[in-house]
Amino acid sequence: MPATNPIDAHYPLESNAIQRFRDDGFIRLPNVLGADVLDEIAPEITRMVDDGNRLKDIPLSERTLYDQAFIQVMNLWTRSEQMRAFAFDKRLARIAAELMGTRGVRMWHDQALYKEPSGSFTPWHVDQQYWPMSNSNSVTAWIPLQAVPLEMGPLCFGRGSHRKRIGRNLEISAESEREIGDAVRKEKIDEVQEPYACGDVSFHLGWTLHRACPNTTLKPRRVFTIIYMDIDMRLAPPKNKNQQADWDAWTPSTQIGEIMNDRLNPILYEREA
Repeated sequence: MPATNPIDAHYPLESNAIQRFRDDGFIRLPNVLGADVLDEIAPEITRMVDDGNRLKDIPLSERTLYDQAFIQVMNLWTRSEQMRAFAFDKRLARIAAELMGTRGVRMWHDQALYKEPSGSFTPWHVDQQYWPMSNSNSVTAWIPLQAVPLEMGPLCFGRGSHRKRIGRNLEISAESEREIGDAVRKEKIDEVQEPYACGDVSFHLGWTLHRACPNTTLKPRRVFTIIYMDIDMRLAPPKNKNQQADWDAWTPSTQIGEIMNDRLNPILYEREA
């Protein structure tokens, strides 16, 4: 895959950027991927979203709040060699490991998140509520396939919220939007929403509060995400039905207490000894 920024080349992180990520729970990094890389992979992601879109015949007004927010298609890497090459990008995986300070990372899963024109807001939530993980070293790379202006609904993060233990038992819902939003305002958590230039990629921790505004443009907000976890992450006993479902879906051969070494959890980056 030709690239302006070679896809597996090291992206140098300064120490202040790593510290800012750990303090804030998120960071948006510029020029992580070249526009040519995104232009090459975007048609394949869009094809797979179109093929996997179970909502295509359901009007937005007739969908659940969750389904109004985005079209979601998961584990594209298992169904396309082109997607496998992209999802296994060592540049992104190394960034994730260096931000968390782990010796390496595994795949949890990938997903496409397309917010349609007139797509609704994404409620406040934390990702790791869904994941049966033994520690907090999980991070999502949020990879727009085009520039994302504010009108298109880029992510909005709660600065430092990964330390607050807010909303950790709430699914993505109207309830999570209300209760977490109230807590964010009460605790005066700084809400950070910024536009993304083409090639920007953000990383956020599994316990970082985030949401997104509606897409008020006439174009879809096309985003691909890769969820990384600590290379030594162990399976924790599920605390809710979502965690049980994700155990069954994303690491089915792993037993409680074991390192998640299922075939669906390949090592994507490991620091040299």
